[in-house]
Amino acid sequence: MKIIRYQNPSGEIFYGSQQASGETLRITGDILSEYQVTTEHAQVSKILAPLVPAAILCIGLNYKHHAAEMNAPMPQFPVLFMKNPGALQNPDDPILVPTHLRSDEVDHECELAVVIGRKCKNVRKADALNYVLGYTCGNDVSARDWQKNFGGGQWSRGKSFDTFAPLGPCLVTCDEIPNPNTLRIRTLVNDKTMQDCNTSDMIFDVPTLIEFLSGSTTLLPGTVILTGTPHGVGMAAKPPRWLKPGDSVTVEIEKIGRLTNPVALEPA
Repeated sequence: MKIIRYQNPSGEIFYGSQQASGETLRITGDILSEYQVTTEHAQVSKILAPLVPAAILCIGLNYKHHAAEMNAPMPQFPVLFMKNPGALQNPDDPILVPTHLRSDEVDHECELAVVIGRKCKNVRKADALNYVLGYTCGNDVSARDWQKNFGGGQWSRGKSFDTFAPLGPCLVTCDEIPNPNTLRIRTLVNDKTMQDCNTSDMIFDVPTLIEFLSGSTTLLPGTVILTGTPHGVGMAAKPPRWLKPGDSVTVEIEKIGRLTNPVALEPA
């Protein structure tokens, strides 16, 4: 099932189930516990990010070809950092290039986003996917200058600016994606393909990541795991290709859809 979070013409926020016919039916209840698809036609005026994350856990250097393009050794363990949940952005709303804490090196990173549906801790790899509610497209937008030079030696500052965590357009439940490590994943900037890979190139697959992240650690329902980006990031281009106002960035993942955001300057 494809689940969206949407705003109706009155500004109220609901969940809906997208049907093959193109119709959306309203969902009642909580998608993180118990919910029901009704027969009520949803009045969708705007599609929002599919959930407000409890936390955003991110994995760096998790694609073989990306590690190679960065001249980085293969990590022995998953590389974990976090994004501020306040960085969440909706489909079709702008990625804002920071001007107050100025960045001149804003980059795109298409990522498969995993949404945890049940509280879990010390999960075994063999059971890990039983704790997943579904999958969506994510863009781990990154200010590389803050990530590399100004962030105090860690990544979260350059990854957590407002609008730097677009998610969407829908949440696809696990029954439609039994194996998340078989999906084509792409980034297009102004309709030009920049990243084009398959989630099979991950160094640590999705079950391994859940096992690792839940080790001695409680993952709450609504936790989003960004599973790493493939090769083709703007930083690796020669010369580097940074996002600029007027650009349009699309993350496309097989069986999920397309997440598109324009790029603009942060207002003064």
